[in-house]
Amino acid sequence: MSERQPRLARTDFRVFRAIPTRWHDNDVFGHVNNAVYYGWFDTAVNAWLVEGGFLDPATSAIVGLVVETGCTYFESVAFPETVEAGIAVERLGNSSVTYRIGIFRQGGEQVAAQGRFTHVYVERVGQKPVPIPAPLRAAMASIQS
Repeated sequence: MSERQPRLARTDFRVFRAIPTRWHDNDVFGHVNNAVYYGWFDTAVNAWLVEGGFLDPATSAIVGLVVETGCTYFESVAFPETVEAGIAVERLGNSSVTYRIGIFRQGGEQVAAQGRFTHVYVERVGQKPVPIPAPLRAAMASIQS
């Protein structure tokens, strides 16, 4: 068993996105189910890519595929809260990037949950790894911590 990750703070992240919880996010225990957090990770990273002009989900010739993800939980959140997802680049490789992602209660200074999310960039057709395009690499480097 690995050692528990230290709890991160707002200052460990570079970009933030508000995400409203939904009625069906809660499970029978009255809090957001653990699987929902992975959807928030996808939303935070891919929205940043789309808004930056680096990803068109329908037509981009080069796309990032998730190859690894994980999450550590510190406190529960529940509908009808709005959470804030923070992202930063933790590691930038030739064809891969690992994002650090934090889920915060709105206005919170410490994460309620934190995780990692690794994309490997591939050609959409054939799915062979390719180097991260230079403009995207520069944007990733700008949010690296």
